[in-house]
Amino acid sequence: MSRYFVAFILAKRDGGLRLGVVASRRVGGAVARNRAKRLLREVFRKRKPDRAVSADLVLVARGAINEATYWDVDTVYQRSVRKLVEKIP
Repeated sequence: MSRYFVAFILAKRDGGLRLGVVASRRVGGAVARNRAKRLLREVFRKRKPDRAVSADLVLVARGAINEATYWDVDTVYQRSVRKLVEKIP
């Protein structure tokens, strides 16, 4: 959990790493919600793990993501989510 998003991860036996992105109306209007989802998808795309991981990752955007830059979200993602994904066998 961070200021910009909440992450849920569920390890599974088969398949690859899948991403789900959620932005509720608390994040803002349609433009703000779409920007938040695009931002989270882009960070996920750039920071995919090097090895094959079987898990489902859900990122729930929070309201503070509207004031965040790409680099802010990227830093928080690396510090929290990326470490969790790498721990999955």
